[in-house]
Amino acid sequence: MKEIGGYFGLDNLVSNEFHDGLIALNTGRNTLLYLMKARNITKLHIPYFLCDSVSTLLEEHGYNFEYYHIDQEFHPIFDKQLEQGEFLYIVNLYGQLTTGQTLALKKRFGQVILDHSHAFFQEPLAGVDTIYSCRKFFGVPDGAYLATDAILHENLEQDMSSDRMKHIMGRYEETASGYYADFQRNDHVLDATPLRTMSKLTRNLMGAIDYERARQTRNENFAYLEQQLDAENALKLTRPDGAFAYPVLVEDGMRIRNKLAAQNIYIPLLWPNVLSDCPEESIEYQYAANILPLPCDQRYGIEDMAYLVEMVKGQLR
Repeated sequence: MKEIGGYFGLDNLVSNEFHDGLIALNTGRNTLLYLMKARNITKLHIPYFLCDSVSTLLEEHGYNFEYYHIDQEFHPIFDKQLEQGEFLYIVNLYGQLTTGQTLALKKRFGQVILDHSHAFFQEPLAGVDTIYSCRKFFGVPDGAYLATDAILHENLEQDMSSDRMKHIMGRYEETASGYYADFQRNDHVLDATPLRTMSKLTRNLMGAIDYERARQTRNENFAYLEQQLDAENALKLTRPDGAFAYPVLVEDGMRIRNKLAAQNIYIPLLWPNVLSDCPEESIEYQYAANILPLPCDQRYGIEDMAYLVEMVKGQLR
């Protein structure tokens, strides 16, 4: 029976999701699980340069997988003929994979899955299964979208997110460092969360975001960082729409991360598993250790970017 009266909860916010119409699920890794089941995939080819949550998921559910390498522009180095039930998992790292390149990969291999965790604002392409992450771009505890015509004929429960909001609300009113342990706990909880649909809470929050402002701010900040740091950057980048971050490849990235963290500038090591899984001379190891993904998102303006550039350049001298 519906409750009537009592204290107020969160209001229903504006319903204006950017990816309205896609399948809304609870986590990025579970969107992959959805596809593995719906497409009857038996084997997946995944890059070495990837979070180990994907390989862990595949192992947990008994799927076969093999690794492949990437080139200097983050593109797959892969020339095998895919058999029935085999798919190529392509990660659009830092949004550096263009529409034309994606279509070429689709034409060449056919059976591909595109991970847009770093490219929320890139629209899905017809016939290309595409995964999007919510929490890599916005202040929500979980959530992912899936563009596909594959239907999983299972009754999925709806997830609940109210107990995953502590680090988000804490950072909003206080500091990131004060709630970092809660953020890490949330990560561990999500790794063990079964496949469910997106929670009512997360969907409500995703419907209220000013997406155009977020996209424009990210573009302006990325352009500024590119202008200021291109000469220092060993990467040659294309400019994505609504960038995830500005990746700058430096020498001794681990030292610089630690120095910046001491000044309350937190630059993530996105894939620590790569440092233990790949040899030091590999491109994957060097990229994981020495690419600094500088934040350029909607929380910041040009003044913040100028300060960030000053601090980064101070460590490069």
